[in-house]
Amino acid sequence: MTVEYSLPPRISIAARWRRAVALVMSLVAGAALSACNPAGEDGQTGPARSVTIASIAYPYKGEQVFNGLTGVVIQQGWLKEQLAQKGVALNFTPVPTAVGGPLINEGFSGKRIDFAAYGDFPAIIAVAGGVPLRIVAPVGQGQEVYLVVRKGLTARGIADLKGKKIALHRGRPWELPFSKLLDANGLKLGDFRIVNINPSATPAALESGSVDAAVLLSDGLLVEQRGIGRVIWSTKEAPADWKMRAELFARKGFVDENPELTQLVVEAFVRAAAWSSDEDNRAEVVRNAARGALPEEIVDKDYAHSGIPWKERFSPLFSPAVRTHYHSVADYAFDRGLIRSKVDADALLDDRFVKQALRDLKLEGFWAGQSATAAAPAQAGGKS
Repeated sequence: MTVEYSLPPRISIAARWRRAVALVMSLVAGAALSACNPAGEDGQTGPARSVTIASIAYPYKGEQVFNGLTGVVIQQGWLKEQLAQKGVALNFTPVPTAVGGPLINEGFSGKRIDFAAYGDFPAIIAVAGGVPLRIVAPVGQGQEVYLVVRKGLTARGIADLKGKKIALHRGRPWELPFSKLLDANGLKLGDFRIVNINPSATPAALESGSVDAAVLLSDGLLVEQRGIGRVIWSTKEAPADWKMRAELFARKGFVDENPELTQLVVEAFVRAAAWSSDEDNRAEVVRNAARGALPEEIVDKDYAHSGIPWKERFSPLFSPAVRTHYHSVADYAFDRGLIRSKVDADALLDDRFVKQALRDLKLEGFWAGQSATAAAPAQAGGKS
């Protein structure tokens, strides 16, 4: 049964996440995250003996696979070789998408992971909760967010959904783009009946009529393909900085104590970004992105008509749009009471490693300095 609730003003999303995933932490965190570091390294004050990178992974042909730039880093093998030469082990920790943000935040908090490629919103929540993080490399231009209505509903825009049930997994990165859509149309969350459920449960909720609409990532296109719902809006119709972003985050303590190792990790991700930006590798990028997650045609459709050239899609540059985006995320989370303390967005950004990697790899000027912008306005919030 779908349960609706409103968030009490003094209880943060972070606190609810901690309670919601307590069992997962006890069963998974100890086995998956702690196993990656030898005992005693949590409080290390000397050079690291291992580097642990966490990222979302999917079950595929009997194993966990990493998509995106993390998968390319593993495939290329350069980072593993470079670290091995220094006597440093490299570990990759797979994280289920259903509990991605909370599990990674727990790993950072317990110093069981050193880096993670994950979303903007949970990272801001971690920092506000006292976990010092740094963005050491952007991992592209962002992901699209989709607003889907159930089959048979005649709504054509967000205003048509006032008073209706919308599935929105609170505190996840796609909440901010949805909120911007509401603001642009003079609406607020209170105008809707928000149902806080995991995206994996959303298709069934739409099909059964338990909810009228849902906010999803590219899985929204799969819902539409299956005839369960219909996309009425996406961030492709909005300014580029509305997209959900994910970056390569690092523990500040690790970065401060191990700048040389941090440089190697960032260079590996810049190498992966350069490979992915090559049009000749596009088919393989799409094929890899589809492993265990979505059909290739859905990945292709998600990438299409975004206003972002293929080469720029994987840009690791700290463009002005990155800074603006994280100011927006931090302000939104604080203003809406999702976090209790303000986050200094500027302090999150640490661009020195990307700059050095671009010089070392002779990639200065390879990517454009500005983020691409979408041509269509967001005001309508629906399709004509």
